[in-house]
Amino acid sequence: MKRKIITGKLWRYEKNWRLKGEGLVGITRGFMYAGASRVLASLWKVDDAGTAELMGRFYKGIFKDHLPPAAALQKAQMGMWKQKRWSSPYYWAGFVLQGQW
Repeated sequence: MKRKIITGKLWRYEKNWRLKGEGLVGITRGFMYAGASRVLASLWKVDDAGTAELMGRFYKGIFKDHLPPAAALQKAQMGMWKQKRWSSPYYWAGFVLQGQW
């Protein structure tokens, strides 16, 4: 796979659907076994507009500001926290970076 980072929302919306086995850990491990050095994933169902906002800020931090992924995620989350529209942790706190920081 040879990817440096994989991002994604790993949630299904059906009411009774659950990840079998290890859940998020198993999915993350699968990406890493396939060659990804990092996985950015959400721990809970997050609003699509909030996710788009966070990802835009995250990638801006990496590509424009030349920040490492962990610092780019922190900057994106803190920036959203400071804005009234996105200040609820529901929009930004569910994203975690697994793997090499």
